[in-house]
Amino acid sequence: MKSNNRILFILFLILILVSCSKDEEGLSGLSEHEIDVINYFKEVALGFEFGNASKITRKWNSDLRIFVGGNPDTDLLDELDRIKTEINELATDGFQVNIVNDTLQSNYYIFFGTGFEYAEIFPNQSNLVVSNWGLFSVFWNGQDQFTSGHMYVDIVRANTTAQKHLLREELTQSLGLANDSHLYSQSIFQQDWTTTTEYAPIDRDLIRLLYHPEMGIGLNNSQVDTVLREILSNE
Repeated sequence: MKSNNRILFILFLILILVSCSKDEEGLSGLSEHEIDVINYFKEVALGFEFGNASKITRKWNSDLRIFVGGNPDTDLLDELDRIKTEINELATDGFQVNIVNDTLQSNYYIFFGTGFEYAEIFPNQSNLVVSNWGLFSVFWNGQDQFTSGHMYVDIVRANTTAQKHLLREELTQSLGLANDSHLYSQSIFQQDWTTTTEYAPIDRDLIRLLYHPEMGIGLNNSQVDTVLREILSNE
C-alpha cells in the first residue's frame, strides 16, 4: 500500500472508531449527568420505602394546601416558607404548595411537636414515632393522584438544624419522591442520617421532572425512562 493511501486508510479507521465511541456514549444524546438523573429518579420516585405499593409514579394533581399544627417557632415557619418557594419555582405543571390558616381548606397537615403527641392524633403512627424523629404519610385515589397527607417533625429530640432537615425531607418525599437512597451523600433522599438543609442539584432535578407537564401519573420503570429521555433531550 502506498504511503498516502496508508495514511488515508488510518484516518478513515480513526473516524470510524471515534464515531462508534460517540454513539456508544450517547445514543440518546444525553449527558452522563442526565443519565444519572434518570437512574436516580427511577430509584427515588417509584413506589415507597415501606409497604408494598406498586412501583409507579404518583404525585399531586391539585395544589398542596398545608395547615400547620403543634408548636413551631419562627425559624421553622420561615424554613417552611423557604422550602415552599423552592418547590414552587421548580414545578412547571401548575402544581403549587400553599400554606392555609383554615384546616378545612387544607389537604396536608404538618405537626411540630413530640412523637407521642403526633401519635395521639394519628394512632397508627404509634410504633413508628419511637425510632423516627420525622414521618410522613400520603394517600391517593384510584388514579394514583395524591389527595391528602400528614407529617411531623419532633421538636424535642431533634435540634434546630435536624428539625429543618426533617421538615425538608419529609415534605419533599410527600411530593411523590418517597424512597431513600445511598447514592448521593448530599441528597435530601440520602438513606443514612444527615442534617443537610439544602437540596442537592440532583434533588432539584427530581422535583422539577416529577412536576413537569410531560411527566404522567401511574408510569412504571420503562415508561418513566422513555418520558425522562424525551424531556431531557428536548431541553
